[in-house]
Amino acid sequence: FMQAVVGGRSVGVPGVPKLLEDVHKRYGKLPWKTLFAKPVALAERGFAVSSRMAKSIEQNRQHLQRYPETAAYFLPGGKPIPAGTVLKNPKFAASVKLLAAKGSAPFYRGKPAENIIKAVNGAKDNPGKITAADLKNYRIIEREPVCAPYREFEICGMDAPSSGGIALAQIFGVMRHFDMKAMGAGNIQSWRVLGDASRLAFADRDYYVADPAFADVPVRAMLHPEYLKLRAGLIANSYGALPQVSPGGFARTQGKGQGMELPSTSHIAVVDKSGNVVSMTTSIENAFGSTLMANGYLLNNELTDFAFNPVDAEGKTVANSVAGGKRPRSSMAPTIVMKNGEPYMAVGSPGGSRIIGYVAKTLTAHIDWGMDIQAAIDLPNMLNRGSAYELEENSAAAAKAPDLEKLGYKVQVRDLNSGVQGIVIGKNGLQGGADPRREGRVMGD
Repeated sequence: FMQAVVGGRSVGVPGVPKLLEDVHKRYGKLPWKTLFAKPVALAERGFAVSSRMAKSIEQNRQHLQRYPETAAYFLPGGKPIPAGTVLKNPKFAASVKLLAAKGSAPFYRGKPAENIIKAVNGAKDNPGKITAADLKNYRIIEREPVCAPYREFEICGMDAPSSGGIALAQIFGVMRHFDMKAMGAGNIQSWRVLGDASRLAFADRDYYVADPAFADVPVRAMLHPEYLKLRAGLIANSYGALPQVSPGGFARTQGKGQGMELPSTSHIAVVDKSGNVVSMTTSIENAFGSTLMANGYLLNNELTDFAFNPVDAEGKTVANSVAGGKRPRSSMAPTIVMKNGEPYMAVGSPGGSRIIGYVAKTLTAHIDWGMDIQAAIDLPNMLNRGSAYELEENSAAAAKAPDLEKLGYKVQVRDLNSGVQGIVIGKNGLQGGADPRREGRVMGD
């Protein structure tokens, strides 16, 4: 996997500069040029490297040393930057100043774009194929949100090619047939329902979710109440783990394909005094992306989110197979929960394909088990993406391993480094929660 990640072949066209500019043109109130003083100052003055970042640099030393610009930044003198070091980035400050002055255009058809192409195609051991036309022709696509009713709420998220919103809609469309509140957080049967609902969602995800411009994604069928009732029936008719899970029997012309998403992403949730709500997940995929740098920033390795097997064992084309101009599937799940037609909650997380489980756990803990947003985030992570039930090490979740094994699950106790950030909008104001497993925090004016 890392042979595919490191270098130019995995780099996709960056979308964030154009996205931010597009959203600001439609909804922004402050002048664009005034929005960048803080990131410029942070890049010029520097920031103290956290212990988690220092550990990650050490762990990825082998890959970071492959390209001179990246090695000079993260491994000065050949040694990983220790925690507490003040790290400055004047090249990035210059890029942000250019974004402030000229907007996103230079990053798609100017010198910054040329620098990206040069870095990607000039990677000596794994060059890419990105072209000036790829950057110039990139377009933002606005999609209708995927919303699912759950209790008195509507849980809304991203449509394909992200699998996050669809999977959450399926999970909660199944769980609405169970009294999760009565069972409670301490009941192993609650986790059986949540775990198997997730397994069923991932079974559909692996077959059907991809870029809808290239594949038929049967979202309506996957979210139809009768279909989800049938899926819930599978769980209701079994006391233990489902012995096997299969995708729904839609007109299946695609094969099964699994991309590998690494848990190196960021999420923010914001509510302003005017009532605007943002839930935004952004990623360069791997901790250090492709490990290539251009214009002072790391370039992504998003193309490894495509399936590694374009054709499955039965000879069927995989929906999420790689193609030029195609957007890879992700599991990002920025979520806005609605109540009585008004925003009630914004939540999301980094974590690769585990994002879906992290967000599902947080929503269940808050909605069904009555935990405030911080307690819901703090609750030890337990999730199932289809193979093993993963339990957060060094937490109360690990103690549930024997009970889950008795139910028939394969269990894996491991580090589950979520980064859930959330805000609940109540009658008496806002309540925020930040994941203690990362450096996030709650801030307010």
